[in-house]
Amino acid sequence: MPKRKGRAVLHGVTVLALLAGSAYFTYELRQDEQAKVPKVLAVTDGVQVAGKQSTGQQTWERLNDPARSVLRDASGAVIATFTDGARTATLKGASRTFSEPANTTSRVVTDDWVRLMPEPWTKGAEKEQWFKDWFKEFYGSKEDDIFAFAFQYVEGAPVKKDSEGLQYAGDAFFGPFKEDGVDRLEQNDFYDYLGQSYTFRDGTTMPAHPERLRSLDCSGFMRMVWGYRGRYPLMATNTLGDGLPRSANGMARSKVGVDIIKIQGPAPWYVRPDNIDVLQPGDLLFFKMDHRTGDHIDHVALYLGLDTDGHRVFVSSRKEVNGPTMGDKGGASRIDGNGFYAQLLRSAKRL
Repeated sequence: MPKRKGRAVLHGVTVLALLAGSAYFTYELRQDEQAKVPKVLAVTDGVQVAGKQSTGQQTWERLNDPARSVLRDASGAVIATFTDGARTATLKGASRTFSEPANTTSRVVTDDWVRLMPEPWTKGAEKEQWFKDWFKEFYGSKEDDIFAFAFQYVEGAPVKKDSEGLQYAGDAFFGPFKEDGVDRLEQNDFYDYLGQSYTFRDGTTMPAHPERLRSLDCSGFMRMVWGYRGRYPLMATNTLGDGLPRSANGMARSKVGVDIIKIQGPAPWYVRPDNIDVLQPGDLLFFKMDHRTGDHIDHVALYLGLDTDGHRVFVSSRKEVNGPTMGDKGGASRIDGNGFYAQLLRSAKRL
């Protein structure tokens, strides 16, 4: 099979078509006013957006646990959050609705846009040119973000191909059945979905398995969304290269990004976090689900925030639905309350 170098080429027409016609998320202008927050004492600065000066002044504020900078608009509402040591930024923008009618009645209506900055955030980075250029380009942009990428692999998502004819999006499976016809094969990475071998930055080439075509296990799904689509650096395995490791356990224990909720308690099951209020949309969630994996963390998901019923929900690739889902089969995709996934949550990371 031909080698595919570590960069995807997405045809501009394909992206425009997705923005115009996807049935799996819609853009809506949110009219609700955000609650006014107390005035903060910080440096104020006008922010240049999309080639013109935004009205009013923006206020930068430093917060702790985790250390981060937030940008507020003239009314005091947070419009962007940047966490020290993380490339992930959460920006306010046009409201969108994410749903998956085939597997759940849950709907997420959000004005959060999750994007990757070219460099990890540091205190004072708002004064640096790389950030000013990046923020000018992406604040208010409707170009696909991490959430948009993720929902291009749920059940029924339309096929998308790049300029070379390679399918890079569309309904994904978790993986084919094992010989027992009951359980499904794991270790299905993004290059298995693509059906082409992939050469990583360290020179390691990983071959695609034909029988795993269009398959993404839980960590393979995250690597497709964040790495192949979002351009976050990827390791070839848990030990080769640098970037996001191959498995959920590798990701949870990696030094990449920022540990928002750390693994605590005795192995092998550890303990459920006492407080999850620190989470923000775009965080990686890690679960301990299977006694057969010893002390390994064995599931990873993407946190979406609150659904329209007020529950904290996520999307991940699972065997029960045979692919990426925010559905309820095998347990509702909630981390609040005392449901299946809520009880098995162990840690969280912000890339």
